[in-house]
Amino acid sequence: MNTPLPRLAAALLGLLLLPPAQADEVGCVTTAWKLVGANHKVCVEAFKDPQVPGVTCHVSQARTGGVAGSLGLAQDPSQFSLACRQTGPITLPPKLARQETVFSEDTSILFKETRVVRLWDAPNQTLVYLAISRKLIEGAPANSISTVPVMPWGSR
Repeated sequence: MNTPLPRLAAALLGLLLLPPAQADEVGCVTTAWKLVGANHKVCVEAFKDPQVPGVTCHVSQARTGGVAGSLGLAQDPSQFSLACRQTGPITLPPKLARQETVFSEDTSILFKETRVVRLWDAPNQTLVYLAISRKLIEGAPANSISTVPVMPWGSR
């Protein structure tokens, strides 16, 4: 009998052993000035795929300012963009998961996050990165996609 329980246990163990990547802030641009509290802005962060050396992703996200934003109580809007590129030789691990979370960041104090999931498109030898906004209660359709073909470094 093929049950999903062993696969689920293996996936959870993998998440505990290898947490999603941590992002480095590249910079922020003010989109609206606020008299009180932080300005509304769009911030760009960079992170490397923790399982696939040679891939770097940049994600831009809207950040809510004002008093609530300054105190960390605001819910950021589900507005983001994603770009992933080959930035060095790509080395695929021997057992690359077909789907794996590679980045996660909370966008509200409760129940909302931006998540980047890597998918492996084996027939096309392409890494697919999908950014989604997750709300625990009602979900969100906001998403962005970027692809990185796996080819020898320097043969672009």
